[in-house]
This record gives sequence, C-alpha cells and structure tokens, in this order.
Amino acid sequence: MTESKTPQGLDGVIAAARQAPGRGLPPVHLWNPTHCGDIDIVIRKDGQWFHEGSPIGREAMVRLFSTILRKDPDGFHLVTPVEKLRITVEDAPFLAVRVDQTENGLVFLTNVGDQVEAGPGHEIRVDMDPKSGEPRPYLHVRSGLEALITRPVFYELVGWAEDRDGQLQISSGGFWFSLGTTGEAAE
Repeated sequence: MTESKTPQGLDGVIAAARQAPGRGLPPVHLWNPTHCGDIDIVIRKDGQWFHEGSPIGREAMVRLFSTILRKDPDGFHLVTPVEKLRITVEDAPFLAVRVDQTENGLVFLTNVGDQVEAGPGHEIRVDMDPKSGEPRPYLHVRSGLEALITRPVFYELVGWAEDRDGQLQISSGGFWFSLGTTGEAAE
C-alpha cells in the first residue's frame, strides 16, 4: 500500500492554499504546525513579493500566498496544516491602494484583493517616520496583518477629514480615526 505524501516547502504551501474551502480565507488561525524553517520570500516596502531574489510575477500566486499569511509573535509566516515557514516583511504585508466612501464608512481595497471597511477591528492608525517625519498610515486588515495606506489614498482621506479639537479625524463604521494634528494645533 502506498502512503500519500504531503508536498513540503513551497509546493506544500501552494497545495494548501489551493485547497481552501469555497472562496473564503483558509482557517490559518486554527492551524498549529511546528516551525519548519525560513523560506526565501520577501514582501518589500513597495508591496512587491520576491522569491529567492526574483519578483513573483504572477498576481494570482501572490494573492494565493496572501491567504495563508499569518503574523505570530516571532514574525510573519506562510502557514499550512502541516508547515509553518517564516518569511521576511519589510514593512506591512499589504498596501491599501484604493478607498471608497460609502454611507457606512470607508471601504479600502488592498493590492491582494482584500476589501476592508474601516471600523471596529479594522482600525486606521498613523505613525510618523522617524527619519523623514512623514506620516505612515496603516489599516488593520485581519489577524494582526496590516496594509500600508498608499500616499494617493492617504491624500484622499486627508481631503475628507475634519478638524476636531486640533486633530485631523475621519469617521468610518461609527468610529473616528486620527490622521494627525492640524496645522493650527502644531503652531
């Protein structure tokens, strides 16, 4: 009798991601395999995914990998039921590349196809870059994974925001999020 063998490494990651039931995300939060090592995948600051130094050119492959990405206390991992492989993420794993205003709030689209409505559980936060002093805005996408809000999208948010007690704030999903201080508050 032949024993069925689960593919390992990158082939195993691809196989597990393809077996996700339906169109939803795989239940990576329920998978607890032991750490199998590192895999040479890097998500650069600009949102580009690289494998062994070469860009992953197939958008479908990047989207597939993004569905099995998990952030654990020891870093970012691609997780399957049988493997946990650490990858490198230079900033945030995703980019928020579009935002639309709806009657309920702000709906963002990420570079990997996630649609996220800002609100409880999907907060907007803004850090200041210590070197440049520029704002670095982020959106919580899911389970500790964030999207860096791209500059054009951030400018849209700033244009829609209101001055509330010296803070530039925007509302979504019944919550207010600070985008920074207004010019008057900084003086």
